[in-house]
Amino acid sequence: MIDQINRSETLDQLEALRVAALGKNGSITALLKTLGGMSPEERQSQGPRINGLREAVAGAIAARKAALDAAALDARLASERLDMTLPVDTPAAGTIHPVSQVMDELAEIFADLGFAVATGPEIEDDWHNFTALNIPESHPARAMHDTFYFPDQPDGERKMLLRTHTSPVQIRTMLQQKPPIRIIAPGRTYRSDSDATHTPMFHQVEGLVIDKGITLGHLKWTLETFLKAFFERDDIVLRLRPSYFPFTEPSAEVDVGYTLEKGKRVIGGSGGGWMEVLGSGMVHPKVIAACGLDPDEWQGFAFGCGIDRLAMLKYGMDDLRAFFDGDIRWLKHYGFSALDVPTLSGGVGA
Repeated sequence: MIDQINRSETLDQLEALRVAALGKNGSITALLKTLGGMSPEERQSQGPRINGLREAVAGAIAARKAALDAAALDARLASERLDMTLPVDTPAAGTIHPVSQVMDELAEIFADLGFAVATGPEIEDDWHNFTALNIPESHPARAMHDTFYFPDQPDGERKMLLRTHTSPVQIRTMLQQKPPIRIIAPGRTYRSDSDATHTPMFHQVEGLVIDKGITLGHLKWTLETFLKAFFERDDIVLRLRPSYFPFTEPSAEVDVGYTLEKGKRVIGGSGGGWMEVLGSGMVHPKVIAACGLDPDEWQGFAFGCGIDRLAMLKYGMDDLRAFFDGDIRWLKHYGFSALDVPTLSGGVGA
């Protein structure tokens, strides 16, 4: 039997020998079954011999199988060839949406400036979204045509709505965290508006600094540093214009200079004119007080802008509605590779 096993040339032949010897009806299996009918003296003499035969056959089969497997592998390796010079088929890969890419860029830039990323609920109450931000009942932002309200709540409960800005995140942070505070709050916001530059849902980022001795100079330096890093240009020129926001005093609209290159506006310089990109200001004392802080001790600044608008300005998209159309052709054109991770050393828009 062992000689037959050693002479077997294929795995099929070897398997047939195994079944013939060790299978359910095999010859060695039949010998093992006879042990039950033997006397103790016969089992003592025949048992080791039969078990030794079974172990010898099983060992020979295992060794021969290993040898046949190795020979088959050697034959396969000798016959198969892989041409390493042939081009590889590129598998289909998804792309990162420009909004997601810009959010990552913002987080990278402001992390270098010592800012943390804060988040909050998109379904807000009236107090966090308006009242705590010094927005009076008569302010247009509270009107039904500008804000998505939920149905009236039972008496005693705050009116719920889809947040109109990420400023409630600033309020929640000031209530939960002791100063000094340095955060940005990116996220989705909602307003009842729709055209080429507005959508009912859009993305916004706001920044907040609360500390002692904060001035407008700190605000201007922060915005200038941020915009230079984001647009990756050193010739960024800012212009601050007096404005009004209920939650800041004084308030300023921030314009950035642009130039005309081949008929297109390019951020940088100021030869072509000015473009509004941000709203900003010093945090209103009433907002600081509403969060339980002493406005005589703590000061701060805040700013906000649309992430979608920043993406349009940097990457040359001219219709905001395309951001939400779900057109795979648009996303393939404007999307980013998952490996294009923004870094300050490599360029946040790399």
